[in-house]
Amino acid sequence: MFAKYHHPYLLLTLTSLFWSGNMVIGRAIRDDVPPLSLAFWRWTIALALTLPFALPHLRTQWPLLKRGWRAIIALGLLGVAGYNTLAYIALQYTTATNAVLLNSFIPIATITLSWAFLKKHLHGIEWLGVLTSLIGVTTIVAQGKLSTLAGLAPNIGDLWMLGAVAVWAFYTIGLQWRPAGVHPMLLLATLIAVGLLALAPAYAWEIAQGRLINLTPRSLAGIAYTGILPSFVGYIFYNRAVGEVGASKASLFIHLMPVFGTLLSAIFLGEVPQTYHFIGIALIFVGIILTTSIKPR
Repeated sequence: MFAKYHHPYLLLTLTSLFWSGNMVIGRAIRDDVPPLSLAFWRWTIALALTLPFALPHLRTQWPLLKRGWRAIIALGLLGVAGYNTLAYIALQYTTATNAVLLNSFIPIATITLSWAFLKKHLHGIEWLGVLTSLIGVTTIVAQGKLSTLAGLAPNIGDLWMLGAVAVWAFYTIGLQWRPAGVHPMLLLATLIAVGLLALAPAYAWEIAQGRLINLTPRSLAGIAYTGILPSFVGYIFYNRAVGEVGASKASLFIHLMPVFGTLLSAIFLGEVPQTYHFIGIALIFVGIILTTSIKPR
């Protein structure tokens, strides 16, 4: 499936595009769709799309799933139930500028955890690439002004977003231990099932609090988008790319999210890009080129 999109860097670029749209949608429908409701239904849609491709492999590969049950539970809790739920909660309280800036620390967190747990190291030019991309992201979210960064005040939403960053970094390096030999669609379906089991009680609690979905064409379209592209297609692409290029390099492509966020805002919200947007985008691409320039031995 998606065989022609085989290059890992193309997969990571497309994934960043889908996930950028997820952030835009999450902000746009936050008044109509509570965060736990959005997380639960996006993954329900993704599971429905995944099952037809996963079930044919279940009988023959069930022993592999049983042997790797610890990793499956951990990855399902982190990558499905964890990151996006925390991000949706964060967007209820913090500004988009704060959220994007904090989200850009995912590569740094992933590289740090890879060093701590996997004993993996980057070459000097790769560290330079990470720093260059981070400067590019900071240029965009600070609107080219240091005073904007100085004015950022931490709040409860920032803490939720920092939690999301840590969760995604652990998920990315945790993919190293996913069960070998399991078909990607079966693995994705299993991870989603684990995540939904964890989300169901939280979703029920949210309903009990009186926070219900406001059913409108806009909110339904938003939920459908998050279930199809960011959750279904995006995770297939990301998981495969991480397996080919490693966690540290794959996580760097998170820096493309502010780039795509800027472009999507210009297209759908009528926001005209400024000079600092183009400077930041250029720095991000230079950073990615530097970090991916060294070929593995």
